[in-house]
Amino acid sequence: MPPQCCEPDYDALFDDRAARRELAEYRRNGPSGATRRLIERIVLEGVEGTSVVDIGGGVGVIGAELLGAGAARLTDVDASRAYAAAAHEELERRGFGDRVTVRHGDFVRIADQVAPADIVTLDRVVCCYGDWEALIGRSSERAHRLLGLVYPNDRWWTRFVVRTGNVVMRVFRQRFRFYIHPEREIDARIRAAGFERRFHHRSIGWQTVLYRRVPD
Repeated sequence: MPPQCCEPDYDALFDDRAARRELAEYRRNGPSGATRRLIERIVLEGVEGTSVVDIGGGVGVIGAELLGAGAARLTDVDASRAYAAAAHEELERRGFGDRVTVRHGDFVRIADQVAPADIVTLDRVVCCYGDWEALIGRSSERAHRLLGLVYPNDRWWTRFVVRTGNVVMRVFRQRFRFYIHPEREIDARIRAAGFERRFHHRSIGWQTVLYRRVPD
């Protein structure tokens, strides 16, 4: 385990101000494009009575939308205290409080404390985590039926944007870094865990992917 001084400080970047801004945007306009596509595809696969784990749940967008579409239970996990608090607030406001558990922490480290679920989602999370293999491995283990992701395309322009962003992080002495991980290896790792790809959409920066576990 790396020393604490070298670990990303999620609370510094994903702070209360950022959470409030994102929550206000969601309340005004609903889910953004890539997130909306992921939610729509999951709903098409069927969510009635299902359990959901939303990793890096942000302000609770996916959880709120899937609960509203008929999911029974949600566990929302986020490494930012401010975002976990904002998600809890929004889910309570929507009347889902008794069906929700909000956990603060690094999912990879606390995965054993998170019960498996029918549906596991990672919306713009892979790009925020250095050890993609551990993140994909642990999330795949927790998904009984569906695994949904939104993460950056592995292209020269996305790598340029990320490199530029990380220069800014260093200038402002932030420990947090963004990542572009190898999408072919991510896809292969998920398929090796027993999933088939059901949906794949690319925008200029992001890809939305939904996998379904292949029955034994």
